[in-house]
Amino acid sequence: MQTSELYRLLGINLDLAVEAHDLLRGETGREIPGVKMDEDTFDNCSIRTITILNEQGEQIMRRQQGTYITLETEALRVNNKIVHKEIGEILAKCLNKVLPLKDDSSILVVGLGNWNATPDSLGPKVINSSMATRHLFHYAPVELQQGLRPVSVMAPGVLGLTGIETAEIIKGTVDRVQPDVVICIDSLAAGSVERINASIQISDTGISPGSGIGNKRMGINPESMGVPVIAIGVPTVVQAGIIAHQTMEQLFNHLNANPSLQDLYMRLQPIAINEMIAKVLEPFGGQLTVTPKEIDEQITNTARVIAMALALALHPGMPLDEVEHYLH
Repeated sequence: MQTSELYRLLGINLDLAVEAHDLLRGETGREIPGVKMDEDTFDNCSIRTITILNEQGEQIMRRQQGTYITLETEALRVNNKIVHKEIGEILAKCLNKVLPLKDDSSILVVGLGNWNATPDSLGPKVINSSMATRHLFHYAPVELQQGLRPVSVMAPGVLGLTGIETAEIIKGTVDRVQPDVVICIDSLAAGSVERINASIQISDTGISPGSGIGNKRMGINPESMGVPVIAIGVPTVVQAGIIAHQTMEQLFNHLNANPSLQDLYMRLQPIAINEMIAKVLEPFGGQLTVTPKEIDEQITNTARVIAMALALALHPGMPLDEVEHYLH
């Protein structure tokens, strides 16, 4: 039974491109046509860049052509400001690779998510730590504008709080403010518990809010916004169905010494496993997401790292040794 088939039956969509890439390459045992992967390693993190080159890669990966950069590190889970600053600097360089900016470009930074739900509060918390500068270009002396770009920030909330599609709020702001690029920050759903708050994905294809947990919303992408859209996402939850499946795999792998039990697992039909998992999750309508109890502190740390990276990437005159003073 292939894991991808089970995910399809469970209605699970992998938000992280590296997880989809690893899954497909592991099942086929070969490189994916139309997809290129590059890797870089640093002291406290590693970078994997997935580039979907053509329509063939797009169809296999089930996501748009473009660049998906994933910074992978477990250091986000611990409170180490020195390491976090190093990660923020590396993340800023990753952002510069996909941001189509000129010296006078204006930027709209949007924190997606629900500030009342901790696992979904990453976007608003990044906004709380970020520095808005657009007003300086209208009301402040020219001296204060040196080395800065006009940046607007907003946290539009979610449909359940506002009654308005988030993409509609952002589109209205884009039409009025007319930024050159939109940057969206959102919480994602992981394909394994190891990735919760241990990966930061940057993509130049936009974002579909709620897709990882089965909520289909209007996309926030270059087509709908009319300007380039860069998405920054961090996995903060994992679906319980995935955990149940991985637990079953671990059990049968542990009993691998007994060929009859291993053969039994291989003979199980995907629909049977799906029915077992669905029965366990039935009290929750088949949808249950899990997050660690330390998520509030981890979200706060990660939000500041992303806000630091944004400050460095968006403002060319930002002093590297003073960037923390510009965070709220």
